[in-house]
Amino acid sequence: MADGNTAQREWRVTGMDCGACAAKVRGAVERLPGVADVDVALMSERLRLTLDEGETSPERIEKAVRGIGFGISPKGTKAERPKGGFILPDDAVIGGAGAVPQDTAPEETADPAWYQTMKGRLVLGSGALLAAAWASRLVLPAEVSHWAFFIATLIGLIPVARRAFAMARVGMPFTIEMLMTIAASGALVIGEPEEAALVVFLFAVGELLEGVSAGKARNSIRALTKLMPKTARLEVGNKTREVAVEALSVGQIVQVRPGDRVPCDGEVVSGTSGVDESPVTGESVPRLKELGADVFAGSINTEALLRVRVTKAAADNTIARIVRLVEEAESARAPTERFIDRFSRVYMPAVVGMAVLVAVVPPLAFGGAWGEWVYRALALLLIGCPCALVISVPASITSALSTGARNGLLMKGGAVIEAAARVTHVAFDKTGTLTHGKPRVTDVQVLVGNEADLLALAAGVENGASHPLGQAICGAAETRGIDPAPATQSRALPGKGAEAVIAGATIYVGSPRLAAERGALSETLRTQVETLEAQGKTVVIVLRGDVAHGLIALRDEPRADAAEAVAQLNALGISPVMLTGDNRRTASAIAVGLGIEHRAELMPEDKVAAIQNLTAEAKVMMIGDGINDAPALAAAHVGVAMGSGTDVALETADAAILRDRVTDVPGQIRLARAAMGNIRQNIAIALGLKAVFLVTTVLGITGLWIAILADTGATVLVTLNALRLLFFRPTTAERVAEPGRHPTTHTTNETTV
Repeated sequence: MADGNTAQREWRVTGMDCGACAAKVRGAVERLPGVADVDVALMSERLRLTLDEGETSPERIEKAVRGIGFGISPKGTKAERPKGGFILPDDAVIGGAGAVPQDTAPEETADPAWYQTMKGRLVLGSGALLAAAWASRLVLPAEVSHWAFFIATLIGLIPVARRAFAMARVGMPFTIEMLMTIAASGALVIGEPEEAALVVFLFAVGELLEGVSAGKARNSIRALTKLMPKTARLEVGNKTREVAVEALSVGQIVQVRPGDRVPCDGEVVSGTSGVDESPVTGESVPRLKELGADVFAGSINTEALLRVRVTKAAADNTIARIVRLVEEAESARAPTERFIDRFSRVYMPAVVGMAVLVAVVPPLAFGGAWGEWVYRALALLLIGCPCALVISVPASITSALSTGARNGLLMKGGAVIEAAARVTHVAFDKTGTLTHGKPRVTDVQVLVGNEADLLALAAGVENGASHPLGQAICGAAETRGIDPAPATQSRALPGKGAEAVIAGATIYVGSPRLAAERGALSETLRTQVETLEAQGKTVVIVLRGDVAHGLIALRDEPRADAAEAVAQLNALGISPVMLTGDNRRTASAIAVGLGIEHRAELMPEDKVAAIQNLTAEAKVMMIGDGINDAPALAAAHVGVAMGSGTDVALETADAAILRDRVTDVPGQIRLARAAMGNIRQNIAIALGLKAVFLVTTVLGITGLWIAILADTGATVLVTLNALRLLFFRPTTAERVAEPGRHPTTHTTNETTV
């Protein structure tokens, strides 16, 4: 392959309604010379491949896709509608959902109504012809009505046959269109035009329902992009003007009025208001945003004017990242899906071979009637179509990804969902994951004077400090309305604390070791320090000269829902463990309070080793938020980054939790288990119906129209069952508390998945 001409190309393909459609597009292009790394995403209607234009031109790719009945247009251009079809306009759409170019807002490119699509018009046309044929039977001789059904079959079959032979030319002879063509044509040959016409009509109805169902699933993902406003109020000098959101640059200031959606990821520079983040994270209670607070693109300002500094470009904001993650997740196919694809490649030829045997063996070997056994063989062809089986996994995975995105739970594909459903152990980082990541003052013990004076002295020394402990002390004083005492000659004492001169005296705020060095750590004071440290708290001592005036204890407090999350994991039969680099005493205090096992004083490489030890005998999910967590996230079977975490953690992880709620961890596992349960239901529906009707067809109990109705019915049932995942509520705790039990059902609002 000529590297100089090789580049990755991307198109939008319209008309794909199921996994079989995506497979047809993939098969049509991957056989062309110079084509590699073909990736077809059903829900995002995307075709991506590596192309050597010296061997195959982009136009040839587009011609190959159009040749099998799908519409195609390069990324960034207006989506083309698939062409073709008998007695139908050239701009009709194959499928229930039109395309939305990535650079065009969904609301500007509305999907056509079902009756405006090619499949919709085919249903209406073939239905009208079938009704006319039945009506002719009432008023015309049988010979004439016979030909009416014959003509109705041919007219409805021509578009199907055209696609069947187009796909056969590109090396895909075993398709549902080819099976339909053979079955309907065979029915005409053996003198069953009425049944052939009914089969063609029912097939068209099934194809239409597939398109409508796929459109609903696709729209649930497209709805994410509707969260973004198109314009923003940009401050330019002393004025504001409306600009396109895509034109915003990092560092610019935008105004967000009450009722407006936030147009960017940013930081509040002035104003105080409640912001509804539910469209982005699913969090139902508006969060107070004030100076320095972060805001998400797509969230809604509810109370007062906010001025926001842009911190991320439009292409990298929260909504864009969610959409990108969900779309890219389609490429990470679940192992179950890959197995079914391989199985269907063998299954289809096997069904055709079985149908041939049914048609010829009984007449030749046992003197059976040719017409009867050919009829049964044709019905067997229709029953054998694997559409329902092929769509059973991707339909469920897509619905689960969409539901997760709406609830702030992102998973990068079906492989991640399948792995998360099998998790038996969850390992948590402590700081920033189980805890807030910011120390807070928990105790103030006064030895000399009063609490206000003690905090004023401590805040005076720490005023302007960058150390988290110093910032926490200043924050506690501010919360209590205490002004820092005026200080001079402030300086840090590395590893010990800080000092400053206040009212002519040197004030120290430092560790117990500093107090010991200055001879101020009495036995009584040492006992107080040890008592607080046993509770997992960090203690600083405030000294005036060599006299201790009091103690201030600080701790990085657990998140409010951390204990509940641990309880929910235990109820799911999952063993949680905390891995932290913090000291053993602090780690033990936090772990005991949460009811979780722990391992402390771990360096990043120690966390990786701990994860590897767990993965040797269990399925492990790792939850973290920092750069030091990235190696452990990668080592686990499933790595999950908290939404406030670093970009490194988010990129390394297999999944992300946007709301910084620890209870979303069991929620993510519940969603994964529900998805896998839904997949198992779909496979049972698809294979169960086929097994029943294969037997009844061979025995002559069911005929052609029942066969196609069963195939269509299975496909529709599987799709509708998958769509039920869109109503799943992963963050509602299950009523299951049996250790070791892995439930796959969940009931909420009278809807069971």
